[in-house]
Amino acid sequence: MKHDGKTKTTLLLFPLIGYCLLMSLIASSDSSLEYDYYRESCPQALHVIRSTLRRIYDRNSTVAPAILRLVFHDCFVQGCDASVLLDRTVFMGSEKDTLPNQSLRGFDHIDFIKSELENVCPGVVSCADLLVVAARESVVLAGGPYYPVHTGRKDSDHSYPEISYELPSPLDDLPTTISRFASRGFTEKETVTLLGAHSTGMIHCKFFERRLYKFGGTDKPDPSMDPEFAELLRSVCNNNQTQSHSTSPSASPSASPSSSTSSSSNTGEERSMKMDYEGKGSGFGILYYRGLLQGKGILFVDQQLLAGEETATWVRQYASDVSMFHKDFAQVMMKLSSAKVLTGVSGEVRSNCREASSSLW
Repeated sequence: MKHDGKTKTTLLLFPLIGYCLLMSLIASSDSSLEYDYYRESCPQALHVIRSTLRRIYDRNSTVAPAILRLVFHDCFVQGCDASVLLDRTVFMGSEKDTLPNQSLRGFDHIDFIKSELENVCPGVVSCADLLVVAARESVVLAGGPYYPVHTGRKDSDHSYPEISYELPSPLDDLPTTISRFASRGFTEKETVTLLGAHSTGMIHCKFFERRLYKFGGTDKPDPSMDPEFAELLRSVCNNNQTQSHSTSPSASPSASPSSSTSSSSNTGEERSMKMDYEGKGSGFGILYYRGLLQGKGILFVDQQLLAGEETATWVRQYASDVSMFHKDFAQVMMKLSSAKVLTGVSGEVRSNCREASSSLW
């Protein structure tokens, strides 16, 4: 196709316009955050986070979904303040110990990245910024979109274990899911988009095994699940008796990772299924939404997206247009990362992400 000079100029402007829209979205979320906040105090910060995470990922690719899940569990509770990283003390409970967070992983990786930052710029980069930037890099490593991240967040000196129970659960029906996300300012479309993070990671059988057998008080599996896919999941989770059927686990838009590199993990107490069970080449977002249309959603909360008219519409849109999903996912991750943050004199900068610096505990 032949383009004149004006057409070429217009085509070149599209990426620039898209980038500017993304930047303006961040700016409108919290004006106290800045682009390249550490440009003077620690100009190496982003490079240290990116390069260190890449080294970890080259040895263990499960770090990407683990950190993506960590950032969601942090930001959804009380804003992106790194409160999920705090250990329990004699004075304060920990979000880590709550039922929705018991399968979180990646804390040791965050500790290692933080130690590398402290070696270069001690007491400068917050754990909240570290986690948000590392999540963006994890999305990229998993095959998802790059998106700009403003920085300048401060760390909370409190943990909020009681609020952790407001996190979405893998057992939620659609109205409950929509309500939980709406309580944090997310639309139905944005809910569908954020759940697309289930494109990567490992899901432990305890989060979906109820769908495979006596679902809803019947003697049959979940009728919304493809029968052959249900049989595949049963074969993965067969003889897994480590979790009581009375347990009510809670998960989030990023799967709990396992160290297995096969399509499933059948060793030890935590049998699990890879979300990208057709392989990494299936693409971030493609398998997830197409799988839902085929009745192959692993989690009940995911398959329920087809139970509503608006949510089902967006599932179909994303299943047919991965570029649209990547654009929308970038925008909603920026919204998640920028809401209710601590900045300026609010909060602190921890030297150890597990311990609050300016409190009695």
